[in-house]
Amino acid sequence: MPEGPLIFDRALIRRRRRRANNLGAATFLLDRAAEDLADRLTAVLRRFDVAVDLGTPGAALRKALTRLGAVGTIVAAGRADAEPEPANADQMIVVADEEALPFRDGSLDLVVSALVLQFVNDLPGTLIQLRRALKPDGLFLAALIGGDTLTELRQAFAAAESELEGGASPRVAPFADLRELGALLQRAGFALPVTDVDRVCVRYDSVFALMHDLRRMAATNALIERRRTPLRRATLMRMAEIYGQRFADADGRLRATFEIVWLSGWAPHPSQQQPRRPGSAKTRLADALGTREMSAGDKAGR
Repeated sequence: MPEGPLIFDRALIRRRRRRANNLGAATFLLDRAAEDLADRLTAVLRRFDVAVDLGTPGAALRKALTRLGAVGTIVAAGRADAEPEPANADQMIVVADEEALPFRDGSLDLVVSALVLQFVNDLPGTLIQLRRALKPDGLFLAALIGGDTLTELRQAFAAAESELEGGASPRVAPFADLRELGALLQRAGFALPVTDVDRVCVRYDSVFALMHDLRRMAATNALIERRRTPLRRATLMRMAEIYGQRFADADGRLRATFEIVWLSGWAPHPSQQQPRRPGSAKTRLADALGTREMSAGDKAGR
């Protein structure tokens, strides 16, 4: 079990994923993340013999890895009730929970994941497990939903509920931001940690079309502290009105922001670039810049 507070109802998330599959999953963000991840791996000039796709819904990510040709065995790891989809007939499937990994230490060359780890209650613990499961010089590369995702919907709901109900309820998950995730990689012991962000603006004819897509993405409210009473129709209609007033383009279509945060880090290995010891520099910065060095007590112009 994860340590710390429980934020997400993970059983509900799995039920929402099955519902999304029955509705016809909206996969445009997953497809984008899969292609982007494959592009990022092309810059790594090495072969990964054993790779794990951790929890990613569908098979788009594993298909992208297969096309690369630089990855040997690809293992799909996910919950048994999540029904991971094989990318090909001989693909291995391992029953696993992102919060309790079954892999032995130093057994994997590559771990990838797309748009799933943002729903882990103990993300620091999961990152530590992943770093331990990687072989020395093994790579972790993942995409998570970031903190500015659906900022328009969050603002519109908060304004409508404050106006009509006297206060806002939690409706959009508190996803981590770029700086926090970089710090978590360092705390987990990854070497050469890198984070960056990709912001995607999707336009909709109405806020209800957006909400329909969110259901088909299994991305509706799964917070433990979510309000359990049905949403009032008056609040919903007022939210739609505020959304249209604040976030419509000139042609009347509405903007929705999705933020994808990318994380990468390596399991430590002696061959990797190491930072120099403090005080080991042999050249002064002033000499390199061609300027005169002044002491801390000097003022410019003296």
